[in-house]
Amino acid sequence: MPACETDVLVVGAGPAGLTASALLAAQGVRAVTITKYPGTAHSPRAHITNQRTMEVFRDLGIEDAVRDVAVPNELMGDNVWATSFAGQELARLKTWGSGTARHADYAAASPSAMCNIPQHILEPVLRAGAERHGADLRFSTELVRISQTPDAVHAVVLDRETGAEQEIVARYVIGADGGRSTVADQLGFEFDGESGLGRAANVWLEADLARYTAHRPGTLYWMCQPGNDYWVGSGTFICVKPWTEWVMLFMYDPAEGAPDLSPDAVRERASTIIGDPDVEVRIKAVSEWQINHLVARSYRRGRVFLAGDAAHRHPPANGLGTNTSVQDAFNLAWKLASVVRGEAGEALLDTYDAERQPVGKQVVDRAMRSVEDMRPISQAFGFRPGQSTEEGWRSLAGLAADTPEGQARRAELRAAVELQNYQFNAHGVELGQRYASAAVASDGAPWPIPARDAELYYQATTHPGARLPHAWLEHAGTPVSTVDITGHGRFTVLTGIGGQDWLDAAGKLATEFGLDLAARQIGLGCDYTDPLGDWERVREISERGCLLVRPDHHVAWRSAGLADDPAGVLREVLRQVLAR
Repeated sequence: MPACETDVLVVGAGPAGLTASALLAAQGVRAVTITKYPGTAHSPRAHITNQRTMEVFRDLGIEDAVRDVAVPNELMGDNVWATSFAGQELARLKTWGSGTARHADYAAASPSAMCNIPQHILEPVLRAGAERHGADLRFSTELVRISQTPDAVHAVVLDRETGAEQEIVARYVIGADGGRSTVADQLGFEFDGESGLGRAANVWLEADLARYTAHRPGTLYWMCQPGNDYWVGSGTFICVKPWTEWVMLFMYDPAEGAPDLSPDAVRERASTIIGDPDVEVRIKAVSEWQINHLVARSYRRGRVFLAGDAAHRHPPANGLGTNTSVQDAFNLAWKLASVVRGEAGEALLDTYDAERQPVGKQVVDRAMRSVEDMRPISQAFGFRPGQSTEEGWRSLAGLAADTPEGQARRAELRAAVELQNYQFNAHGVELGQRYASAAVASDGAPWPIPARDAELYYQATTHPGARLPHAWLEHAGTPVSTVDITGHGRFTVLTGIGGQDWLDAAGKLATEFGLDLAARQIGLGCDYTDPLGDWERVREISERGCLLVRPDHHVAWRSAGLADDPAGVLREVLRQVLAR
């Protein structure tokens, strides 16, 4: 059993593992990625891809490749509740920033737009991007045993095609091997929460529904028919390919027994939900899953880190699963690269848990709350357990009655639909993540008080620990975002007119620390201009001030103005952030 040595072993090649592999390869880190599967995902699974994740793909240079095969944001917007596709529409909500009330918020917050890209389409793009950077990806390679010493992690892997075993010795391991993580199980990671809170089935199918959807394009179509009171109705159709390919998702109570998932049964269910017998339904695949509400107590044990579903497991509400997984990798990869290259101390790696575990808990709790927040819609429809189908239809008819009761129920329904903004327009949850750790140096200022609901609305700030605000700049006649001139595996100093001393300090400290430290000057007559004043409005520092931005676009530190000793101040900040 010959041993293979590497700096980082990535276990799992889903969104978290492939993103980590691509980022590590792009930063020149020796890494091996293994997965027991013969290839990338073979079914749609997760699909909503938010702006922050698209910014990670932008940093990797694959944003355009993702967008080329994704359903664009303009075809994502309508959430529809109806008795069937051919039946009566009951309610509609503009989602993912597509409505007139929210579109400007999303457009102003990021250079990247959301899109809908199912996992089986996304993962090949991620794989190609990782391989283009030279990543070592090994498919059909299963982790059998894993253990660690103070100096290394020892993994025994099985080649599922030849039956041969090999030991891989790594300095560090990323466990990105999903909700049934071998890494988490064998190394004793502990979780808070509950599992098995409900069961669901996904039916991947083909059906041409253009006549029912093209005029109200969206990602989710909720079909609410009497006789099924479990998690609002008979089934949700998730768009895979407009408007001919779908996933039909339906929940069921395992206490009442498993549903019939035979091809004939699920085809009949789909036809009933569509409501048009002339629409041909072709079943591609059927799978089952369960609702979990779990987050790892710690994302780090020794030399091993959890990322993605291995660390946090929750319902698909809010569309945060893949997004959080990709963002885990973005946070961890630069830290591992800095330590492996000798630029940072080992303690920097503790900040991964300090920063991402609270985000994981927030996401898990928000997703579960969003599931619970669907119940008022069912109640407004008048559905209740034990109700006959006839009673259910009478109750629905009463929703449109010209009576005080009908009027009250319509107001109740509208309030229930508005509540869904916390699931489908939760811009603050998607983009407003804040970090507090030793890799963030405080400037002593309090966090700004949110002007609006912090879950629904993203508020740009340069407060240390926040994601750098996006603003469109201009460089050599070309529009560029502040997101574009930071990141890419390096730290960046941003300053303005009168900030030349910060630029000089950055050059000096780059040599002193052996660090890739970029420096950008923004302002009239500078390399980067701010023609619309967008950066001036969000920077929260003076022209002579300074921001130190981490490789993951989060602000590490800021100075409101020019310090007496810019190099000395910046030196101490870098020492703290890099655990030197």
